[in-house]
Amino acid sequence: MAFQIGAALLDACVLAVLDKRDVYGYELTVNIKSVIEISESTLYPVLRRLQKEEYLVTYDEPYNGRNRRYYSITEKGRIKLLEYRYDWKEYKDNIDKIMTGDF
Repeated sequence: MAFQIGAALLDACVLAVLDKRDVYGYELTVNIKSVIEISESTLYPVLRRLQKEEYLVTYDEPYNGRNRRYYSITEKGRIKLLEYRYDWKEYKDNIDKIMTGDF
């Protein structure tokens, strides 16, 4: 893809995935990688930042003798996601106007 994904857009994508259900780190990476190219090494700093900003929380669940760390969106994260969705629609609509020559 020719376009770079900025930090805010990546944050929005992570929160959107978590808005559907809690997921563990690798599963989150797989979900996002099915749409955009991202590595785990890129994703985990995003998760830490979102956790620090209280947009998500973590909890561990046992799985095959090990623990999986799950990520869950908070109410504050849901509010931020609504802001991102509004901003995204406005941004997308404006870019569409330019790309289609309808400005």
